[in-house]
Amino acid sequence: MSETVITRFAPSPTGFLHIGGARTALFNWLYARAKGGQMLLRIEDTDRQRSTPEAIEAIIDGLTWLGIDWSGDVVYQFARAARHREAVEEMLAKGHAYPCYATAAELEEMRETARKEGRAPRYDGRWRDRDPSEAPAGARPAIRLKAPTEGETVIDDLVQGRVVFQNKELDDLVLLRSDGTPTYMLSVVVDDHDMGVTNIIRGDDHLTNAARQTQIYHALSWQVPKMAHIPLIHGPDGAKLSKRHGALGVDAYRAMGYLPAALRNYLVRLGWSHGDQEIFSTEEMSSLFDLDRVGRSAARFDFAKLENLNGIYMRATPDAELMQAIDALLPHLPNGAEIADRLTPFKRDQLLAAMPGLKERAKTLIELIDSAAYIIEDRPLAIEPKAQALLTDEARALLGKTAEALAGLDDWSAPAIEGAVRAVSEAAGVKLGAIAQPLRAAVTGKTTSPGIFDVLVVLGKDESLARLADQTGIPAFG
Repeated sequence: MSETVITRFAPSPTGFLHIGGARTALFNWLYARAKGGQMLLRIEDTDRQRSTPEAIEAIIDGLTWLGIDWSGDVVYQFARAARHREAVEEMLAKGHAYPCYATAAELEEMRETARKEGRAPRYDGRWRDRDPSEAPAGARPAIRLKAPTEGETVIDDLVQGRVVFQNKELDDLVLLRSDGTPTYMLSVVVDDHDMGVTNIIRGDDHLTNAARQTQIYHALSWQVPKMAHIPLIHGPDGAKLSKRHGALGVDAYRAMGYLPAALRNYLVRLGWSHGDQEIFSTEEMSSLFDLDRVGRSAARFDFAKLENLNGIYMRATPDAELMQAIDALLPHLPNGAEIADRLTPFKRDQLLAAMPGLKERAKTLIELIDSAAYIIEDRPLAIEPKAQALLTDEARALLGKTAEALAGLDDWSAPAIEGAVRAVSEAAGVKLGAIAQPLRAAVTGKTTSPGIFDVLVVLGKDESLARLADQTGIPAFG
């Protein structure tokens, strides 16, 4: 009987959940789902100076917004320090670890010598076989791993293939610092073992760590989990992803108006493929995902592709769901509270009625909200400069006649409105656009919008005529 697959996402809470971390979480989540297993969440909060409750909250909030869940309770690494020290006692008892009394000055001297000789700095093993009785009085030792000095450590990586490290290139790493605190390398191994992790999926910047951690597994006679080191995400120019490329927190993508399902779809395609398919439902990803389709070269982040994909998702999302997405987004926008206050039940109905036209033109929720400003804003509307330029004296006179014609309509439908406007344009001897463009400017405050006759239907007769009166000074009803 095959073992249950258990993956884990193990972020350090020193900042937001960045986009690379989100993809790592997604890959772990999808692999576990595809294999009928579980993904666990561990917060690696051993760096007490930099780990903050706010960062932990941001990570959990980011995962929740992305729709990535986990099994069981969140594990906090710092709380397990006693267990980590217990594992070191076991290694000491087996002769696989030893106390090291090298001073800070001695360690710096080793680093300086290595630099001068053009080699990587490594601990020289000076306390490896010495008797602790030779230690300076009162000195507190660090505990180091007694790593093998000959042969090689091999990682049979599920993405990178067979990766070989010569043991002579790896030194005796510190397991416990002289103050008794466990190091990251030790804590990760003990936690992964105790949590029953079968598969470690993480960035390929951890490959060297994998070799060192494998040696700790061997020293404890524990089974080494299967490992998969996925390439990092680069910017469009091929350079390491930075903030200018999009190395932002997941919260920033939410605030930019992306849908979680679209971001999930975009992230899964950063390094993984299934033929030429680009659009994947969560169910498809969860059944198709496997590590043999993850490439070895760095994926490139492309905002234009993300925007286009988000636009596809927005057009496919039911109108009521987009309304819910807007509601969820507003608390994360600087002017969100103001917009929420203005969205009266009546305006919400108008916005829902306008949604089919709005979502056809928008690639993000922010663009959609901007396009819906003509519904959200209160009268009198602020008119953009370009729109203001269309409202000449001649145009205002035509709009006055248009308002009178519209006021006489009993049927407030797009065909009826268009018929009335055409009749005014023909009577005035002008093209339809000579009225339609200033009409759009007057009722939306902008030069672009969904079809102007659809806009008037959404606004309703009274509101449309009131807006025309604001711009022409000619009341069309009273």
